[in-house]
Amino acid sequence: MLARLVYIEMSTASLIRPSTEEVKMKHLFAVVLAAISLFISPLASTAPTADADAIRPFQVAVSDKDLTDLRTRLLATRWPDKETVTDRSQGAQLAQLQALVRYWSTDYDWRKAEAQLNKLPQYMTTIDGVDIHFIWVRSPSPNALPMIMTHGWPGSVFEFIEVIGPLADPAAHGGNAADAFDLVIPSIPGYGFSGKPGGPGWDPDRIARVWAQLMQRLGYTHYVAQGGDWGGPITSAMARQAPAGLRGIHLNLPATIPPDAGAALAVGGPVPAGFSEEERATFDAVATLIKQGNLAYSTMMAARPQMIGYGATDSPVFLAALMLVHPGFAKWTYGADPRQSPTRDQVLDDITLYWLTNSGASAARLYWENMGRSPLSSAAQKTTEIKLPVAVTVFPDDVYYPPESWARRAYGNLIYFNQAKQGGHFAAWEQPQLFIEELRTAFRSLRESAKILSVP
Repeated sequence: MLARLVYIEMSTASLIRPSTEEVKMKHLFAVVLAAISLFISPLASTAPTADADAIRPFQVAVSDKDLTDLRTRLLATRWPDKETVTDRSQGAQLAQLQALVRYWSTDYDWRKAEAQLNKLPQYMTTIDGVDIHFIWVRSPSPNALPMIMTHGWPGSVFEFIEVIGPLADPAAHGGNAADAFDLVIPSIPGYGFSGKPGGPGWDPDRIARVWAQLMQRLGYTHYVAQGGDWGGPITSAMARQAPAGLRGIHLNLPATIPPDAGAALAVGGPVPAGFSEEERATFDAVATLIKQGNLAYSTMMAARPQMIGYGATDSPVFLAALMLVHPGFAKWTYGADPRQSPTRDQVLDDITLYWLTNSGASAARLYWENMGRSPLSSAAQKTTEIKLPVAVTVFPDDVYYPPESWARRAYGNLIYFNQAKQGGHFAAWEQPQLFIEELRTAFRSLRESAKILSVP
């Protein structure tokens, strides 16, 4: 259980370090309480503590009763009639979804996903009154660069499973130890095993402040941040706020749509004058995305998240259909192509996580909190206020594929930009090796300034 501990430099003259025995006793106490809680929680285990700042070990422990209930509901699904078109323009297609649900209710095994999570060091801590679940993987490399990574909707921490090992321990995966990262991968409040906020105000800006507090609590004095989907606005907010220690960010869903383009798109207007051919192509693609209703799910959740929650809480099939309508799944084959990533089981791991944690409504509320501020809009995300270094990688099958000119217009301190040749919205899932190489390259120039103080 004892691992490398990182401490914050309290002044230029001294460090406050707990003794070795204090550290051992604190961690031993937390482990014992976590073990006891395995017997009292049907969903997961975390040790209650009087110390509000405590970092509590965590293990997933879903009850057999909950899994039986899920299968019962799947088998009792009342299906609608077939769509009247031959594509997914009306939503998840009946035959494909029925086949997926048959597999989900019979052969799918959540316990494998649970075991996969429990192989990783997971923790819980309370910040701003909400429990924050996070994976914390410390690299064996003493010079590892700490990085906090943020998922989105309909994703989760499951998106990052395949990239954790190579990022944290590149030498063990054919890479260079100089590219190592310490990884902090939290579940957004209202998502997964994190707590559900009991009141309004939990927008990306507030979550960004919580993330900064989390990194401080873990003892990091220098770190970087990465995000796509909701991770984009949250990570961008961190960069705007520029908390002590944050050295730069990487985005794979950047907010680059310029104000003139955004104004035209909002009213269905023509391409603004002076756009290059590449910029015009991007504008037209986004306009088509909007006209075809591919962002309608966002509008529904932003307007009435509680309404979404009733269906997503009562019917696992409704939840699956809602999540699969996301344009990130536009080219997903429902497992028909065994070579495709994410696989059928990986997608079901993600959907089942939402179901078991009853996150349908609480996850949708983030759209309500962010209503009117498009994650793709430079103006809405106030990118010109970001002074920290920004790195961007865009993927061709994502919801849009912005040109470098837009990225440079949005981010005044753009240190890296690349248009990847393959991959989509769930980049770490779809192209894990490419995603890994992008992060290594993007942050390489920032490593010299990140000096991490640690003790064994």
